[in-house]
This record gives sequence, C-alpha cells and structure tokens, in this order.
Amino acid sequence: MNYLISQYDAVKTRVDNAQSRSPYGQQCTLIAVSKTHPAQELKVLYDHGCRIFGENKVQELVEKYEVLPKDIQWHLIGHLQRNKVKYIIDKVEMIHSVDSLRLAEEISKEAVKHQRTVKILLEVNVAGEESKFGYTPEEVLAEVPSIAALDGIEVCGLMTIAPFVENAEENRGFFAKLRQLSVDIMQKNIDNVSMNVLSMGMTGDFEVAIEEGATMVRVGTAIFGARDYSQRVK
Repeated sequence: MNYLISQYDAVKTRVDNAQSRSPYGQQCTLIAVSKTHPAQELKVLYDHGCRIFGENKVQELVEKYEVLPKDIQWHLIGHLQRNKVKYIIDKVEMIHSVDSLRLAEEISKEAVKHQRTVKILLEVNVAGEESKFGYTPEEVLAEVPSIAALDGIEVCGLMTIAPFVENAEENRGFFAKLRQLSVDIMQKNIDNVSMNVLSMGMTGDFEVAIEEGATMVRVGTAIFGARDYSQRVK
C-alpha cells in the first residue's frame, strides 16, 4: 500500500504550497477522510505519521476507533443525528457538522455527562444548495449566542461543503463568504466562540479553499482513491 503514502505526501505538498499562496498566513491541517476504506489502510498512514482522520458516519468512526491506536484525532465531518451523539462523544476531537440548536443541545448534554468539553464547528450551507445540510449565513449569526451558552461545548469556527464543480475556481466565492462570515461572528465578541477554525475544501477544491483562508481541509479521494463502481455499469 505504498501508493497511499505517496498520495498522502503529494496532498501534503499541495497543502503546503497553497498555504504559501494564501494572503492570510494561516496554518492548515489536513484531515485524511477515510470513509469506506478499511482500517488497515488507515494504519499504513498512521505508521507514516498521520494522526488526523475524518469519518462521515458514526458507525464507521466507532468501528475504526476500536481497532486503531488511541492517539488518533478523529473528526466527525458528516451529518450527525441527535440519537447517535452518545456513541461518539468520548471519541472525537471535533464535530464539524453542527447544523441546529437541538443537535448542539444533545452534544452539550452528552458532553456534560462524560465530563468533557467537545469542540464543534457550525455547518453553513453557503451556496444555498437544497440537497445540503447546514445553516444559512443569517441563521448562524442569529443562533451562535444560544449555542455558545451551552455547557460542555466550545464553538471553534465554521464548516461548509461547497458544490461539486469541475473547476475549483467556481467555489472561491463561497469560501471567501464563509471566511467573511467568521470575521463577522468574531467581531461580536461572544463568550465561548473563537472562530479559529475554517473547515472548507475537499479533494476537488482544497487548494482554492486554503488560498481563501481554510485552516482545515477534508481530503479523501486524492489520498485513498475512489471506489470502483465500474462493475455496476452494464
């Protein structure tokens, strides 16, 4: 599985190069998104030095958590149902996809129960796609104070999933809008809100996202490769 190492290193180089082009001078963390890929592939990257992995689904995160080293930082990046919060509350470094006050309240309840503080990001549907979860920019501005007042959570920033496009430049405006939204929220000086994290950019557009201020990018396909569905097409 040496191809995993070379692909991971290639993405790291692209992240570093994009950072050098960004006018914001931020450090960007690469999250290796391992959805649908087996734990042994993650172990290859772990042995190479990678400690930060992202999963979309709760069950998959839990299964991999159980069999992989415990110093891995797990990021839950997919849509999270309230009834599944209890399964990951003691396992994740950060939850990227908080898209309602009710979900934040459930995270708070479980975090208090486990006597820990959970880092969260608020998911914003910047592009207004009907198929995507997330707050509108207006909704998130209104709801941040209520979420920040909850016990057991720390509001660290914002996350977005940009549209799937062939040309990454088409998403630059959405990334810029999320960064500006984070500035607007930060200027409100709300207790327990830092806006230090901008989680935006995936395999197809992460370099543009970094240029626009991303501090975390979620990259799966460029590291692990795509699943082969060709046999299903007859």
